[in-house]
Amino acid sequence: MIINLLAGGPQELVPSLSDAKWTCDKWVGIDRGVFHLLNEGIRPVKAFGDFDSVSQEELYYIQQQLSELEVYPAEKDKTDLELALEWAMDQNPTCIRIFGGTGGRMDHGYATIQLLYRALLKGIASEIVDQTNIISMHEAGRYTLQRNEDYQYVSFLPFSDTVENITLVDFKYPLTNQTIKWGSTLCVSNELLHETGTFSFTKGILMMIRSND
Repeated sequence: MIINLLAGGPQELVPSLSDAKWTCDKWVGIDRGVFHLLNEGIRPVKAFGDFDSVSQEELYYIQQQLSELEVYPAEKDKTDLELALEWAMDQNPTCIRIFGGTGGRMDHGYATIQLLYRALLKGIASEIVDQTNIISMHEAGRYTLQRNEDYQYVSFLPFSDTVENITLVDFKYPLTNQTIKWGSTLCVSNELLHETGTFSFTKGILMMIRSND
């Protein structure tokens, strides 16, 4: 089961939600993202937020459309997105995608990236998606990567202090058993040479960013 979350980030950074590659089993709206989903003709199964980013008229419209509305106070210990992610993880999905989680405030954007780690600890694949990036997080292992013309560049950044024995096969810039440390830019802006390539490492947490210009 795939669950897509739409947060209230800048809509110009959100890819077309009707694109077949973003097909999912359940949509969840977060704050202003709920309003945008309804405008796209998508009815979320759940909606979370303090709704401080919508007008009274927009909130009334949301309330008329949805019964599964989780309204929280603006002053709380968790962001609206974290509350929605926790609900999504409890549904035992195979994958969670987060849209509308980038752009605008850097603190919110970096917190969203850290939420990927929360999902990783639960054994749930997750990614942040916008018009120019797909961000995911991986634990030690071997992975096969498919070419994606919409996000042709591939970068790998250590999320842990070190990532050991990273090996890149069928990449423009290959590596063999290289250890990279926090702050390293060695693996920024690579490309696949063929339709597929592999990356592997033996220890650490690795963040992958697929991007375009």
